[in-house]
Amino acid sequence: MDIVFIEDLRIDAVIGIYDWERRVRQTLSFDIEMAFDNTVPAASDDIALTLNYKDVSKRLVGYVSESSFGLVETLAERCAAIIREEFGVSWVRLKLSKPGAVRGAKAVGVRIERGTWPD
Repeated sequence: MDIVFIEDLRIDAVIGIYDWERRVRQTLSFDIEMAFDNTVPAASDDIALTLNYKDVSKRLVGYVSESSFGLVETLAERCAAIIREEFGVSWVRLKLSKPGAVRGAKAVGVRIERGTWPD
């Protein structure tokens, strides 16, 4: 099995539990790894047979930019579910970072894995 990845996808969103966080948009960063068998699209050179990372990115940008969650944990779960359900991905690893949220740290956030690695 192969990995299709999206690295440092930056999306502005309303996220956080504090009043000031609810009034501003913050930039979030997503690193995503998705299990996908690339042998078929590689053999045919046909983009229609791929896990199209542009389509995944566009879907997440649309969803996240319109969302308004208190917790990064909730947003990460919802994004992983979108990837698995709408793009037929059996396994996803998603890292959601909130840069600048904690003084002294480059970023904080969560990393989740959902699904099973295909045989």
